[in-house]
Amino acid sequence: MPLGDLGLFTSLLMSFALGFAAFFAATFCAIIGILFYNTATHHAVDFALTYTRFGLPIGLLVLVIALGYLGTLWTRRKLRKV
Repeated sequence: MPLGDLGLFTSLLMSFALGFAAFFAATFCAIIGILFYNTATHHAVDFALTYTRFGLPIGLLVLVIALGYLGTLWTRRKLRKV
């Protein structure tokens, strides 16, 4: 398993990098979606909603999942060595 040999700092760094990437990707997709929605329906939905309603929850969810998964791999590796 290639992820099983990661250290604690590397696991934390990768988890936060995945969370940030998910935040930015979700925010970008939400901005594009609201842009198309505003153009097609002539409504004025606030673009600030993309950060709070889409980007932040998805980024936090990916962060928690990545921390759980990589933390479990790190803990198993440490317990296996003992």
